[in-house]
Parts: sequence; structure tokens; C-alpha cells
Amino acid sequence: MREINRYLVTAALPYANGPLHIGHLAGAYLSADIYSRYLRLTGQDVAFICGSDEHGAAITIKALQENKEPQEIVDTYHALFQDTFQKMGISFDKYHRTSAELHHQTSQDFFRELHKRGEFIEKESEQYYDPIAKQFLADRYIKGTCPKCSHDSAYGDQCEKCGSALSPTELINPESTLSEGKPELRTTTHWFLPLDKYEGWLNEWINKGTVDGEQLHFPEEWKNHVLGQCRSWLDNGLHPRAMTRDLSWGVDVPQEIPGAEGKKLYVWLDAPIGYISATKEWAAENDKNWEDYWKSEDSALIHFIGKDNIVFHCLIFPSILKAHEGYVLPYNVPANQFMNLEGDKISTSRNWAIWVHEYLEDMPDKQDELRYALAKNMPELKDSEFTWKGFQDANNNELVNNLANFINRVVVLTNKYYDGAVPDFDEDTSFIGPEGEESLPAFHDSELVRLNDNLLDYRQQMCKFDFRGGLKTLMLISSQGNQILQANEPWKLIKEDEEAVKPIMNLMLQYLKVLAVGMRPFLPFSADKMMTLLNLPAITEEGELNAIGESLCEGELIVPVAHKIGTPSHLFSRIDDEVIKAQVEKLEATKVASTPSATPAAPLKSTVQFDDFMKMDLRAATIIEAKKVKKADKLLELTLDVGFEKRTVVSGIAQHFSPEEALGQQVTLLANLAPRKIRGVESQGMILMAENGDGSLKFIQPTEGTENGSSIS
Repeated sequence: MREINRYLVTAALPYANGPLHIGHLAGAYLSADIYSRYLRLTGQDVAFICGSDEHGAAITIKALQENKEPQEIVDTYHALFQDTFQKMGISFDKYHRTSAELHHQTSQDFFRELHKRGEFIEKESEQYYDPIAKQFLADRYIKGTCPKCSHDSAYGDQCEKCGSALSPTELINPESTLSEGKPELRTTTHWFLPLDKYEGWLNEWINKGTVDGEQLHFPEEWKNHVLGQCRSWLDNGLHPRAMTRDLSWGVDVPQEIPGAEGKKLYVWLDAPIGYISATKEWAAENDKNWEDYWKSEDSALIHFIGKDNIVFHCLIFPSILKAHEGYVLPYNVPANQFMNLEGDKISTSRNWAIWVHEYLEDMPDKQDELRYALAKNMPELKDSEFTWKGFQDANNNELVNNLANFINRVVVLTNKYYDGAVPDFDEDTSFIGPEGEESLPAFHDSELVRLNDNLLDYRQQMCKFDFRGGLKTLMLISSQGNQILQANEPWKLIKEDEEAVKPIMNLMLQYLKVLAVGMRPFLPFSADKMMTLLNLPAITEEGELNAIGESLCEGELIVPVAHKIGTPSHLFSRIDDEVIKAQVEKLEATKVASTPSATPAAPLKSTVQFDDFMKMDLRAATIIEAKKVKKADKLLELTLDVGFEKRTVVSGIAQHFSPEEALGQQVTLLANLAPRKIRGVESQGMILMAENGDGSLKFIQPTEGTENGSSIS
């Protein structure tokens, strides 16, 4: 593997047809920002790129709904995105938009090159046409009854009730959303990317990290659910995918190509190219060479996305890049799973969401508090949940009682005892450490080493995209500082031995700077306040973490003796019950408006004896691979990580969950159920599900943090 000298970090382009909710932040943008800020703090060359995705059927549908032109829609939401991201501290180096002329040119040039290379195949296909509106219909312009669950408002590409991926021709009683009339099938011609042609190298690249024997990434460093979803698609066989559409809004197919009239580029061709056009504009504005980031072998391309975009970023876009030639392939795609809200899936159609711009209106000075709550519960490996009570508890118990309390005590005592100046001390003066250790000579230096060890743990976690772990380590540092203060009680010790207090307070001020710099990726606004509190230069994210680590490793102070800090100021404040109650009521009001009447619960089954129940061996397990069972519409073949082994289970959940939705879910496995063959596959157990009154299913998941293989009783 070649040395990495620069990083190109991208976050999924948000659709400009509606505002951002907390699930968007937790899914891609916050994690991408945390990682980019961390890389800058370690002195890396980073370009953090994003932009508004302003094409596709979703935009035109929104325009039709609001009786506006598509450009009006994208202008509105692009401006809202920019404002929301800026206020939340998302530190893009460039936030672009796909309606920009540079993007249209870049996308068309890509198409021209692929067309010239003969990478496309032209195919005739039947597509629905609205004779009243006089146009072909994109998948989202068609509604009908879902063939899987009978929901009567499924779209031509997906049923939002059961989650099944669909094609328009599968819908029962389809109708056009433009005219509400019955569409008819007509023949049209499009350019297709032959994904099946690339299966060989894609398999090698996904499973081994190599292409033509060259190591491009390390699969063991990728998340299991990312690899699992890619392998599921590859195992089922790839098929040619249309790269053009019959639409009125989007990037034109280059008009010099025969047959291009009326054709637009497929949004999943033009949207990821938006990363490239954004980099081009950023580079031009900053005297950089954009090709260094996209075409140099020592560059690492890292995509932050939600799990619903895995296939596009791990199979389709890499195929486009390699077919063009000269571009690097993704080094890692650390996709997050989904964040739920108060026990239910976030749903824009049901308005079941916390909209970030509304949160900022209600709590304009609490950006970091939301960042903290989302990072603490980030759905890195499985779906997680946000609750307003959990948000309040995280703020009051962790940010206020732990972090802010520690910082405030150190600043108050330093000002009280030393007029705000960092005290000098006798190096042989010892004190009690955070774990109650015996006092030793030069104990201050050994505590600096401990602090550096914590920082090394933090860095390892951040490099592995374990941001929850990194945040936990930071809070551990704060807890250790509180423990040292509590064990030594300098407010009492000062009356008995003034000299003994000096090394304690000196060390605590070193702790504060480590926390300030380490907090910067997670809590940038609070990190700035801390540096002001310490009267230290502002963090510029230019290698400060490296400088701190080098000093601590040598036992050197990072806040010098005699440096004068600022006066006390509260970093965080408590959030009262009334504030949380108002937010819960605001959210619940949307549910009352959209929830149908309750369905009666299923009747209880016959009684079983306790001894029979105790025979069941229930274990925590995670789904690491999922695929449909051939010729069985209801069955999924699942591979489970049970901690001590892997198991295959055949489950009748295919009408409720796609293979992609099942991947990464931690489930409860009945592990000692007698194996049996189902459609030729030996099933080694059963996963437990909960069935709602409407027939929908939910996974019965172990408590957060349960390790695979743990016994459930």
C-alpha cells in the first residue's frame, strides 16, 4: 500500500427538495466533519467536499407540488443547507451545487469520455409514458399498489411502507403522478453502464482490496455492513444500469451524440461527479491542483454516507471512475446506519423528524449540545435512537456535571489561588492520581504520560472511524481530572500545604488544553470558548494535536508556567424539563396528525411451562451478509456473526426488509433450534421478530453495547 499524503473527504450530497433532519447529520455530515477536523489537527492535507444534489425526479415532484419551477426549489433548499451546515459547524472546504455550470460541464465531459471509450451499451426498453402530460415518466412519477405488501401508494422505485425495491412495471394499477391518468408502456432508448462487465475486478477490489494485484485498500478496515451489502449485490449478479433518463430537468446528454435530444444524465451518474466538480472549484479558488486529490496514487478518497447509498458509492461510482481511467478508487466508505427518533423511524413524509433549522431557531446557542448527543449515539455499526430525554440527560449529566464542572473548578481555583497564572512547582512533590495510586516522586510527569496514553487511544479510535469511542475517551480524560481533584481536595489541602497544591493545579491546566484541542472535532464552538478561557491562541486545525502529543511524550508542559488564563465562564448550562417537554409535545403533535387508528393486538398463544422456556438459548448476533433466496419471495438467507462463530439462518422477512436493510442489524437469535433445510439451505437457528398490529415486523434487538454471542435471558 502506498503512503497517503492527502485526503479527499466527501459527504453525501443532500437532495435539495426538503430541509435537513438530525438523521442526515448523524448519517453522514457530522461524522465527515469530525474526521476532517481530526485529520487537520494531525497536520494532514485535507479537502472536505460536499454540495447540493439538485437534479432527479424528487426535485421536479417537489416543484409540481408547490407549483414552482425546479430552479426555485433548489435555490431555496441550497441556501437553507448552507445556512444550516454553517450554523452547525460543519467545516466544508467547499460546498458546491450540481446546478452550477462547472458541474454540468464536468458531468458531460465524463459522459463523453465513457461514450468515446465504448463503455456504454445502447438498449431499447419499455418505459411508462403519460399521454396526457406527453412525457416519459421517471420511477418517482408513478404510483400504484405494492405487489409485496399491497400498500396503495408505492412509488415506481420503492414502497416506503415495506421498504421493498421495485420497478415501475411491478406496480399494480399504476398511475401517473403528473396527470393521475393511466400511463402506457412505450419503447425508448438509453445508454447503460454494463456493471456485469466489471464484476471480476469489483469482486477482487471489495473482497481483497486489490485491483490487478495492487493493494488499494484493506477490507478488514471497512465496516462489516458495507462489505456485506456489496457482497450481497455481487453474489446476486450485477446487471447493466441506465445512465440516462427521459426528463425535463437535469444535465443534458451531450447534444453532439446521436439520439441525445430530450435525454438527461441519470442522477446517480451526475451526482457523485459533483464531488469532482466541487473539488475543481475549490482548487481553483485556493491555488491547488484538483487532480492531485483525484488522480494521485498517494491520495485517499473517503466517502461518508448513509447505508442507503452504499451500493452507489462502492459499486456504481467506482465502476464509473475506473471505466474513465486515471481516477483513484475509494480508500474507505465508512457508511453509518440509520438513526431512529423516539422509538420510530424518521420519516419526512409523516413529518416525524427533528428538523435541524428548527432546532437552531429554538436553541440557537446549543449547536455543540446537539453535536454531542448525535456523536454519542452515532449509528456507526447499527441503527441507533435519539430521544429528547436522552438529549437532556447527556447535556445535564455529562456536559454540565462532568465536563463543564471540571473545567470551571480548575479555572476558578487557578484564579483564586494564583491570580490566574499557571503555577510552578517542585518536581518531586507528589499527589494522588485518578485511580487512588500511592504518591511517587515526579508523579506529575507520570501523569503527563498517562494523559498522552489517553490521547493515543483517542487517535487510534479516530483513525478507525470509531468516533463514539473517541468521544468516550475525551470524557474519560475529563472524569480522570475530576477524580484527581476529588482525591486531593486542593480546596482543603491549600490550608495545610500550599506547595502540594501547585503540581495538582498545573496538571489540571494541562488537562484542559488536551480537552480543548481533542474536543475540536466534536464540539468546535466549545473548543473555541475553552481556548479563550485559557487565554491561548485560537485553534486553526493545523497540526495542533501532533504538537500536543510530541510535548506530552517528552514530559513537557503544553500550558507554560506563569501563563495567565482568563476568568471563569460556564461552558454549558442545564436544559430544564420545560424545554424538553415543549420539544416532545411539538414532535408528538405531528404523530397525532398522521397516525391511523390503532390495530388490535394479536391474541396470546397457549401457555408454556417454565422448564420449556429455559431450554431456549438466546444469543446476540449481527447480520453480516444477506441475500434473497432464489425462487422464494418471502425468504432471506442471512449470515450471522454470533461472536464465537458464524451461522446461516433462513428467515421469512423478505417482504418486510430488503437484504440491504437487514445488513448490520444486531438481532436476537434462538441458537439451539434444531437445524433444518429450507429451499436447499441449512438454517441454523431463528431470529426473533416483533409483529405490529398492521403486520409490519421489527427486529428484537439486544440492549445497546451487547457483544455478539452474549446470552440473553
